[in-house]
Amino acid sequence: MSASQPMNFISRRLCLCLALSSTSWAAQPAIKHSFLAAGAETRIVDGDGATIWKYPASTRDGCVLPNGNILLAVSKNKTDYPGGAVVEVTRDLKKVFEFKGTQSEVNTAQPLPNGNIMLTEAGDKPRVLEVNREGKVVMEMPIQAQTADHHMQTRMTRRLDNGNYLVPQLNDKVVREYTPEGKIAWEFKSPDGLKDALPFTVVRLPNGNTLATLTHSDTVVETDKDGKIVWQISNADLPEKLIADATGAQRLPNGNTVICSYHVGVNHTKLIEVTPDKKLVWTFCEEKGPGIHEVQILDTNGVHVDGTPLR
Repeated sequence: MSASQPMNFISRRLCLCLALSSTSWAAQPAIKHSFLAAGAETRIVDGDGATIWKYPASTRDGCVLPNGNILLAVSKNKTDYPGGAVVEVTRDLKKVFEFKGTQSEVNTAQPLPNGNIMLTEAGDKPRVLEVNREGKVVMEMPIQAQTADHHMQTRMTRRLDNGNYLVPQLNDKVVREYTPEGKIAWEFKSPDGLKDALPFTVVRLPNGNTLATLTHSDTVVETDKDGKIVWQISNADLPEKLIADATGAQRLPNGNTVICSYHVGVNHTKLIEVTPDKKLVWTFCEEKGPGIHEVQILDTNGVHVDGTPLR
């Protein structure tokens, strides 16, 4: 793609899949990502925008495991999972693991190095659980959260390398790091100046900073160890209002950040990728269908994204 082509280049399936230099459109190969999308549609999309795998239910969270199976936090439903669930399925949808939630919702599913699975339950007793492969609870940690609205308690919790748990608490407007005993070791409160800045996805970065999406404020921030915002992006930094309910996010090995739009941005944009200096370098757009709740970028231009995904 040449530098003379317009910034709002749109195709039927993908738009703005462009590489930028610091000053102009650069004559570089277009970026292509394959990814797992969780949400009302649960699927794997290849680098050309085609859906190559689907799970027949709505999900909250998920990841592709090293063995190729997919671990999913399944949304609650009236039949199979009234309290939500965590399942692991093969590519041909054979179920190899299942844990049924016991409260209102299950919103997180994270595989742990020891083979266990970490999940969160929303309800009157919001909590983090670790379960083994036999489905037995081996760890339970209470979350100090409001209980008036179960759905708006927590989202993408992650266990950290130090054994603590990083928990985004939506209606409480706070991100908290808890010890396994349930004590608060660190917290970041949403900025007062951002309306409806409800933390959704939180990621502890290798440098010790924390990346957080702030949902309805259409904003993503990175804070340092003291909770000071050191990087922030919103629609004010983009050519159009491409972020509409910032839910999922992933920090890529090259330092770029991929952000989900759950309510879908202009031109039906569902994913964007921005550089550390806030240059837009890739988007995923579709004419139809719901937004994306959570994402895992699997490869870039056919090259697998190695290491534990920062998402």
